[in-house]
Formats: sequence, structure tokens, C-alpha cells
Amino acid sequence: MLGRTTLDTSKSSSSLVNSISNSIKGEVNDLIADVAKTLNIHDFYSAHLLNYCEGYFTPGPLPNKTVDPDKNITQCSNRTALFHFDPTAAIEKELKPGISLADLRWPSTIKDAVHTVEVASKAMFVLYCVGAAATGLALIGAILGVFSDGRAAPLINNPLASLALIALGTASAIASVIMSKVVSEVNKHGDDIGISATKGKTFLGMTWAATVLIAIAALAWIYEFVAHRMR
Repeated sequence: MLGRTTLDTSKSSSSLVNSISNSIKGEVNDLIADVAKTLNIHDFYSAHLLNYCEGYFTPGPLPNKTVDPDKNITQCSNRTALFHFDPTAAIEKELKPGISLADLRWPSTIKDAVHTVEVASKAMFVLYCVGAAATGLALIGAILGVFSDGRAAPLINNPLASLALIALGTASAIASVIMSKVVSEVNKHGDDIGISATKGKTFLGMTWAATVLIAIAALAWIYEFVAHRMR
């Protein structure tokens, strides 16, 4: 997330102290949001496999950080094969003339991580394509196997399901490792300028769910293959 910072205060038994603290936090957060919009940068940027989206929080920054505002996506980039998200280029493109990333004290470690993300994103795209193609062919083979004698289906679908498992499993592992590394680096070095990152839990859940399902399918076809050999 960019352009949004929340402040923590210790608990107090005095309602007056809490009221003053919340008021101060609200004013500071409003000021941060105004600065972000003055610089012409968005509150958040969401990276995806084929593109990225950007937008603002609605309502604006809240004094209580336990309350999450809604994301209002204002624009998404065109979907592109072998896409990789470059936060440095995305923000630099939006800054008003006369303002540079150096003025914002942009961490050099984020720039260094861009190349790693680029290589990983391209590898993931290829692996997902291989996994999707192998899964589709295995599904067609399973349907055809229903109308055959049943012996050819395991022989054909076992290698296809295994290939899909290897591709999807590797892509999921890369996604998990890269997300953890990038989020850790951004939160570690970007805190001073109000930058934070979070993992895409929905995406990770979906990619690992697909991996588990294709693993079950692969084991089922292995069982069918062995069972036919033993008959």
C-alpha cells in the first residue's frame, strides 16, 4: 500500500486521552493521504500474473487501523503475457514533473528485487500455461476413457496429470517464495517512507488448491494404471 499510514497508541483508561489520540491519528492520516494525492500517486497497487491495478481507499485513511477500508480500483494495465510488475516504474511514471523517486528516498533494495520478480513472473507464466494445457488434455483423455475399454485412459492420463502436477506445483512454490521475499523486503526497507506490502492470500489459496486437486487426480490415475496391470 502506498500513501496510507496508520499510527498505534497504547491503551488508556481515560476516554479523553483516547479521544485526543484518535483525533491526532486522523489528522496525520488525512495529511498523508493529501500528500500522496499531491504527488499524484495512488493509495495501493495490486500486482497480478498478467497485469496490475491501482486505486484509492474508500473511505480515506481511518484513525483505527483495525478497520480496513474498501479498495476502489481506478485503473488496470493491459493484460500482457510474460508480464512482471515493476513498482519503481509504475510510481515514477505517475509522479508530477519535478519530483523524482530520489526525492521520496525510494529504497534501492526494492529496485534490486525487480529483476528477481521479473524472472520469477516469466517462469510462473510458462509453468501455468504448461499446467493448464496438461490438465485440459488429461480432462479430455478422461472423458474419452469413459467410452473406451478403460485400459488406455490411465496410460495416457497418468503422464499428463503428472506433468500438470509438476508444472503447477513448481509455479505455486515459486509464487509463495517470491511473495514472501518481496513482502519482507518492502516492509523492512519501505517503512520509513510509508510503503508496505501484503501477500495475495486469495491467489496463493487458489494456486495451491489447484495443485492439490491435480495431485489427487495424478494419484488416482497411478492407482488405475497399477490396478489394470495387476488384473
